[in-house]
Amino acid sequence: MKFKAFTAALALATAFASPALAETWNVDQDNSSLGFEVPQGGKTLSGTFESWAASIDFDVQAPEDALITVEIDTGSAVTGNGQYDGMLETSDWFAVDEFGSADFTTDNVLALDDGSYKADGLLTIKAVTLPIELNFTLDIDGDTAHVVGMATLDRKEYDLGPAVNADTVGETVTVLLDLTAMR
Repeated sequence: MKFKAFTAALALATAFASPALAETWNVDQDNSSLGFEVPQGGKTLSGTFESWAASIDFDVQAPEDALITVEIDTGSAVTGNGQYDGMLETSDWFAVDEFGSADFTTDNVLALDDGSYKADGLLTIKAVTLPIELNFTLDIDGDTAHVVGMATLDRKEYDLGPAVNADTVGETVTVLLDLTAMR
């Protein structure tokens, strides 16, 4: 009898201690974009990454249990200017031959009072890993989610264009995410 009571108590404790099961979301690449903006010569230089993949386990009822990883093919960066695109692949910028990807990961997502979210994660570019904050909104309609997010980083902290003056290319880069995913 004591064994049955212990087993029942253990089962209840385990049930209540288990985190919520996050849902797996699959990115619709045709309707999603990952881009960047940086001040350049008094204007804004915009670009996108044409190749990236994300693994998203997220439950809106338990965002703290999320696990999100993104792998970005840095050689897929395009700005619409062939000269700039070629420069981004060099060792002064993404060093694509040595470091083919940038990686973001987070398991720390918080729901904010205004209905938006904050993901504190780690971004690795050129073997430099630093904390980064991604702020985003999330709209779910049935089995489709739409995320719009933004993060900022200091390019020099990641050894991106270290010899380029901030008057030529700004040091603050804004990362822009517009993502559609299905569960």
